[in-house]
Amino acid sequence: MQESINEILKATIKSNDFVQSIHRVHDKQFHFTYLQAIVDQKLINHEILHRIQIAENGIADLDALQQLIPLENIKVSSNLEEITQHLFKGFLFVQLEPNLDQGLLVNILDQKRGYRGNNEADNEYSVIGPKVGFVEDIDTNLNLLRKELVTDKLRFEEQILGSISQSRVTIVYLEGICNPQHVDTVRQRIKELDVDVLFDSSILDQIIADNPNSPFPLFMSSERVDRAKFNVLNGQVAILSSGSPYVISGPSTVFDFFASPEDYYLPWILASFFRCLRYLGVAFSILASPLYVALLTFHYSVIPQSLLGPIIESRTNVPFAPIIEVLLLEFTVDMLREAGVRLPTKVGQTLGIVGGIVLGTAAVQAGLTSNILIIIVSLSALPSFATPIFKMANTIRFLRFPLMFLAAAWGGFGIAIGIVLLLGHLLRLKSLGMPYLAPAFPFRYRDFADSIVRSSLSVVKYRPSYLRSLEKQRFTVHNPKPKRKDYDNE
Repeated sequence: MQESINEILKATIKSNDFVQSIHRVHDKQFHFTYLQAIVDQKLINHEILHRIQIAENGIADLDALQQLIPLENIKVSSNLEEITQHLFKGFLFVQLEPNLDQGLLVNILDQKRGYRGNNEADNEYSVIGPKVGFVEDIDTNLNLLRKELVTDKLRFEEQILGSISQSRVTIVYLEGICNPQHVDTVRQRIKELDVDVLFDSSILDQIIADNPNSPFPLFMSSERVDRAKFNVLNGQVAILSSGSPYVISGPSTVFDFFASPEDYYLPWILASFFRCLRYLGVAFSILASPLYVALLTFHYSVIPQSLLGPIIESRTNVPFAPIIEVLLLEFTVDMLREAGVRLPTKVGQTLGIVGGIVLGTAAVQAGLTSNILIIIVSLSALPSFATPIFKMANTIRFLRFPLMFLAAAWGGFGIAIGIVLLLGHLLRLKSLGMPYLAPAFPFRYRDFADSIVRSSLSVVKYRPSYLRSLEKQRFTVHNPKPKRKDYDNE
């Protein structure tokens, strides 16, 4: 091929932001090639062009130019494929006449363009503890983890995914603590992927999961730095991807999704109470509406007589069967929630409050539903908001509907069938090859100290045994008993 590199690049990259410019300085011509949309123009003007212009003895070759530019990641290249790939990553290609067969690749990517400056974890807000969250820039996220985990055991392994997007995916773990089998599993599953575009880490979560057909999330997804740090310290593997403010980590258990970082910033008695409250709320959220349908359809004889009167009175003018009544109200609540999420914050809050009051009152007055059902549906919706992880909250919202249909078909027996099927599905689930119901199955009594409840730090000083960490103990707690003083003899 007789064409120069510049001509081939111009014919290959047919884009409006593709720039090729020539600058004449000290009787020398410098050819600049870059993509204007992703580079930092100030670096070109102040750190490169300005230094070339003030060079006293001029610049004789590329080696002299490389020593003059005070930037990192500079290298000489004549490989057309390498030059093209680096241009799309925010590099500047500088050539010096008369030798146009090679040039310098200088990293001038604009790190701040297109990324938000606010890195608060808005979707996982907590009153106590750090408020710092991840952003869409993977370099910023790695910097946050590196600053929080100051150790030579911290390892970053980067891979490129997406033949079109060329997304950066980084595996984070602690060598000597994390089980190498977990790292090898994640590494192998990522290497075997062949995708065009990786939009977000949630897409990666679904692709590499052990069972992508399960409604339960098999990887912990969080935008909080302290949660990701805690998971890595426990011996889990964290995965970050460019363009995503969420970090996924595994292997995870179902109990991990009901633990909040606030649990470790409060006294263990309060933390255990709130955690148990979440479990009770989840059970009520899943079973309340199906039990209402089952009792009013098949088992109304077991309703206490003192409660039977108000129920009959509230349903006197309701023309629908209990299952239709419950479905109508459940769909209304879910639609209000979806509409509130999609609208701006202030408008969404107003819609949720006003819409719920207006629709609930109108439904009762029109005889479409009963007062008691509105109370039950409202109370069952609250625990899903209290669930710390959004993905698990969506799963809880979904599980109510299959159980309601089973309750309408076979009453309490249908609910029992649904619970058995649900437990059977959970028993078969695995996260990176580890049982999803650990430590309940397989049973590990010691790990219950930080699963259903959060015990004192002197008890939870060991890492979970089901993670099979290489280093079992997290810390040592010294709590000597204070010596009694004989104040009477003093």
